[in-house]
Amino acid sequence: MFTFLQYGLYLALLVILAIPLGAYIGKVMDGENVFLSKIFGSCEKIVYKVLHIKQGEEMNWKKYALSVGVFNLVGFILLFFIHMMQGLLPFNPQGIPGTSWHLAFNNTASFVTNTNWQAYSGESSLSYFTQMFGLTVQNFISAASGIAVLFAVIRGFVKTKTEGLGSFWVDLTRSVLYVLLPLSIVVSLLIVSQGVVQNFSPYETVQLVEPIVLEDGRKITEQIVPMGPAASQIAIKQLGTNGGGFFGVNSAHPLENPTGLSNLIEVLSILLIPVALCFTFGRNVKDKRQGKAIFMAMLLMLVMALGCIAAAEQQGTPQLAGKGTVDLSTYKQAGGNMEGKEARFGIVGSSVWAAYTTAASNGSVNSMHDSYTPLGGMMTMLQIQLGEVIFGGVGCGLYGMLGFAILAVFMAGLMVGRTPEYLGKKIEPFEMKMAVLTCLATPVVILVGSGLAAMVPEVAESINNSGAHGFSEILYAYSSAGGNNGSAFAGFNANTPFINVTIGIAMLCARFVPMMAMLALAGSLVKKKHIAATMGTLSTCNGMFIGLLIFVVLLIGALSFFPALALGPIAEYFQMLG
Repeated sequence: MFTFLQYGLYLALLVILAIPLGAYIGKVMDGENVFLSKIFGSCEKIVYKVLHIKQGEEMNWKKYALSVGVFNLVGFILLFFIHMMQGLLPFNPQGIPGTSWHLAFNNTASFVTNTNWQAYSGESSLSYFTQMFGLTVQNFISAASGIAVLFAVIRGFVKTKTEGLGSFWVDLTRSVLYVLLPLSIVVSLLIVSQGVVQNFSPYETVQLVEPIVLEDGRKITEQIVPMGPAASQIAIKQLGTNGGGFFGVNSAHPLENPTGLSNLIEVLSILLIPVALCFTFGRNVKDKRQGKAIFMAMLLMLVMALGCIAAAEQQGTPQLAGKGTVDLSTYKQAGGNMEGKEARFGIVGSSVWAAYTTAASNGSVNSMHDSYTPLGGMMTMLQIQLGEVIFGGVGCGLYGMLGFAILAVFMAGLMVGRTPEYLGKKIEPFEMKMAVLTCLATPVVILVGSGLAAMVPEVAESINNSGAHGFSEILYAYSSAGGNNGSAFAGFNANTPFINVTIGIAMLCARFVPMMAMLALAGSLVKKKHIAATMGTLSTCNGMFIGLLIFVVLLIGALSFFPALALGPIAEYFQMLG
């Protein structure tokens, strides 16, 4: 019973915090005064003046998309050279040299696309300068780009007979100044109070409490403890659904996530903004029921995934339980699969994090997904493969789900013989093409990438296991890239030229193809007139539509990925039983 209460507490706190935040974000992006306007209002005006931004500019979708593309291209080039030149740059007390060109490409694509896939270990591969001025900056602006595009799409539904979707530069500025920055400051201070490091000190060498004796008889008496400005990056990595860890083992590291309270703060931060944006959507389209319907569809799918992960991990495997002859429980732990999990978080804290991080395009971890049971690992993978629309990344998760909502109303329209409508706008062939492109970009990238990788001998050398689990490692890697997630089955060695380049390309395609498709869709919708609802209009805010929307998301996921999942985690599950 206590276990169920823990899961319920995580979900309840998330919703309680997200509802007021959703109203606040809506006001900010509409340019209304909020309680932080007195603090950041002057900064906003200075940004507009220095960068010559026209606050009232109304960009058409092509100019908005061009602004998004150019901005991210410039960020890509700068971050790439920071990686290559980090050995010559300041704030590098360990003297870490620049990375290889293929790792620089992969990591740059990763952070520009809000994926934060990491084919490196942070404490041994990147300097403080690269982590701060490269990765942390991208954590802010990649997340803000997603929020900006979402609001362009919202304006496409709200406005009529015009072309303007707002200004990308204004949306970007407001997202950073009023939403991401203040929340990051609060979260940073909270996790620093729990012991997360934030300094510029060189790495420290400490004496071990108990020496370690190696097989050859040598004794290890010292350990190097990494330092650095970690808390500032961890806050935005969670809030911006970025996920890239300052240290190699991410939030399983005691200096990134030292206590149960820091674990609660960080895991709630993962989905805080994506959940809040559902309520923002309802507010800004002037129909709160629409936001609640999208929220309920996402929440129900999250609860189903969380339930499957929790049940699979709590049950463990026949091998762990010695086919019933071994009791793995203690007075603090109810038993189950604790392999790859931190004892201080247990199965509940680990399962919630795994469900949240793969529902969002976050990818941070406090346990190793490679050590999950076959069905537990499959559910983390499947949430990514569905398109990261079960809340998903900040902004991009919601506009991705709107693509599925358009597919749902189209299917319903076919069944009743009516022209499909959504939020008072007719859905015609062009909108359908863009919605389909948005929904299928992720499956195509994942399946093509996984298929190619599985045929390359070099990739086979990178997997840690043979057979079905080895294939799962490959499938998870390209799913993570195609879903802009960033988590991994940790046994997969991804730092090779082929994997770095192909995963980098997959991340870029999966991020910008749907983004541009949704902007094109918004550009088409904003020109249309608003159609009044009639008795024959399909309601898109009732239980029937919520069920239809869930069905469409799961149908596309099942049709796309069942054969691949059958070769990986499903096959491994039956091998485990046998």
